[in-house]
Order: sequence, then C-alpha cells, then structure tokens
Amino acid sequence: MKTIDPKVLMEAGVHYGYSRTRRHPTVTKFIYGTKDKVDIIDLEKTVPQMEAAVNFLKGLAASGKTVLFVGVKPESRGAVQEVAALLKQPYVTERWIGGMLTNFTEIKRRINKLEDMREKTASGELAKFTKKEQLLMSREIERLNKYFSGLVGVTKLPDALVIIDSKKEHIAVAEARKSNIPMITIGNTDCSIRAIEYPIIANDSSASSINAILGILKDAFQQ
Repeated sequence: MKTIDPKVLMEAGVHYGYSRTRRHPTVTKFIYGTKDKVDIIDLEKTVPQMEAAVNFLKGLAASGKTVLFVGVKPESRGAVQEVAALLKQPYVTERWIGGMLTNFTEIKRRINKLEDMREKTASGELAKFTKKEQLLMSREIERLNKYFSGLVGVTKLPDALVIIDSKKEHIAVAEARKSNIPMITIGNTDCSIRAIEYPIIANDSSASSINAILGILKDAFQQ
C-alpha cells in the first residue's frame, strides 16, 4: 500500500478542526492541541484510520462489492460524484431520502420509475401525450433525477457506505447501523465516531481536504 504522508494531508488542510466548544467527546484522543480556540487534529492518528479504511476498501473491490458514496454538503458534492463515477459506484449528492436503506423496496421502485421514464423519453414515446401531460412528466423526471440519478442501476443494498460529515448525514448513519452496513466516515471534531467501523477524523468542510481523502480512497478501490 502506498504510504499516506501526513505532510500531504496537512497541505490540504485536513488537520483543521472546529472550535473546542463543538468538540465531541469521542474524538478527544485524536486532537493534537488547540490554537486560537480551534482544535487541531493529530494527523499521525488520522493516518492509521485512513490506512484501515484503505485496506477495507481494497477487500471490497477485490470481491466486487458495491460502495455507496454520500456527500450532500456543497464542498463535497463535486468530488463525491466524480469519484463515484470513476469507480462506477452509486452516490447521493442531494438530500438523503429517509428509507434509502431501511425501505429500499420503495426506493427501488422510484429508481425503476426514473429508468422507465428515461427510456420512454429517449424512444419518443412521451410525444403521444398532451403538452400538459408532457410538462408534468418532465417535472417528475427532473425531480427523480435530482435525488436518484446516482442510484440508477442499483438493484440491492450497498455493501458499505463512504459518508462525508457523519453529523450532517446522521440519518444515513442511523440507517446503515440498522441495516448492518459498515461505514467509512469522514468527520470533523464535532462528529461522534461511536459505532462507526472506519471513522476518519478530518476536516470535512474544506474541498481540498475532502478531495485529498477521497483521492486516497479512490486509489485504494482501483488497485
């Protein structure tokens, strides 16, 4: 495995935490210190977390498993979509819809509907409807695309999740726990790492930090 260099992570701003008042107790041992009331993450402890996540992803890739990437905050959307697309894995970059894991039957129905409407649009079948009906269907396709385009082709629950900001995506975290699906989470100092299999304590509000970590995870899944 290629060595993960703490200096490279520092250059990307991975070590910047939030204010000490926002610190979650479960991450205390991963804090190097506090400067100007802002926590500084100990990258020497983040690196082993990333190495564990890398090894886990390599195993999944070797077994042909599916990983769902979740990154809804603006700083993560582009990177999450790009990495997931390169790896041919599903992703969620808009709002997490409740039940994506715990009520997958209903979610699959919506995915199927989107696929069906896309096919009918491509074949010109929708042309037989009135302009008003076409407008309504166009709006429905737009809505479904917004929330489910990253899930097209998914036929079963994912084997693992990669989540950016486990505090913000607490519903996704809760559903993964309930569904017994392991998680890799990138979370800042305000995030709980309780009951998360592969937590990575890191700056989750900076595009450069997120890009750096996702780049390493991407390379692991491709090897």
